[in-house]
Amino acid sequence: MTESALSRTTAVRFGARHAVAMGVALASALAFTGCSGAPAAPPATVFVTVEPTAEPTPTPTPEPPAAEPPAAEAPIVVEIEPNAPAAPVEPGPANDLGLVSGAMGPVTTAGDGALLTYTVVSGDAFFDIAQRFDLPQQQLLKMNPSIPSLGTEIYIGQIVNLDWTTTR
Repeated sequence: MTESALSRTTAVRFGARHAVAMGVALASALAFTGCSGAPAAPPATVFVTVEPTAEPTPTPTPEPPAAEPPAAEAPIVVEIEPNAPAAPVEPGPANDLGLVSGAMGPVTTAGDGALLTYTVVSGDAFFDIAQRFDLPQQQLLKMNPSIPSLGTEIYIGQIVNLDWTTTR
């Protein structure tokens, strides 16, 4: 079969299938149109007459009772005391309170058990190190003048001095 004859045969088959499908759809539509009941009655027209009512009487608003003028009160005087100055923190030896989140590094001690140094590990924070060793941050910073930026920049492997009698 030649190519043009083949394309004509395909077109005829496709056309025949299409015609059959259209016929079935049209027959179904015609069959279902008779299934609906009688047409609905047209809507009824309703007339409404509005009767005017008597003028409503307004409700009187109550008058507020006459208030007596407030008696002149003596002004309240509050004595303001400034806060007492903070007690100075006395430097003292570090006291290891145990491992805490943010201060998990190892400690070196002297022969008598005094704490000497702390080695910074990943996840440590200067504040947590001070808390672990029961030291105010300012005291720990004074003991470690080589730590920059008030302790915000500490590095893994950095040695922090815990001996309050020396600086590092």
